[in-house]
Amino acid sequence: MPASLLEEGACDVTCVHPQAVQAAREALPDTSCVERASDFLKLVGDPTRLRILSALSARELCVCDLAAAVGSSESAVSHQLRLLRAGRVVAFRKVGRVAYYRLLDAHVTTLIDNALAHARE
Repeated sequence: MPASLLEEGACDVTCVHPQAVQAAREALPDTSCVERASDFLKLVGDPTRLRILSALSARELCVCDLAAAVGSSESAVSHQLRLLRAGRVVAFRKVGRVAYYRLLDAHVTTLIDNALAHARE
């Protein structure tokens, strides 16, 4: 095949490196783990939810403050928070009648920080 027809980044020859293929296969997570990770990335990949998560990476916020911070309605933010809670991305605590939300753990915080840092580059 002429070089001009090769896709950029594609190999010029067809060959398989058995040890490399085996090492790559061994590094693959099981199907269930891939599905859960994919669902998680879809959940945090929504622009509205990512803004909410970015605000929560700065500090714990109640729904009212979170809605004001991201410029959305309280009902819209509450809906997104329900999805994020179900997906184990955020957690909350209640003080009287007020619910304060935070990122669930360091994994979520690191992911959000890294995604935004990558986008800024």
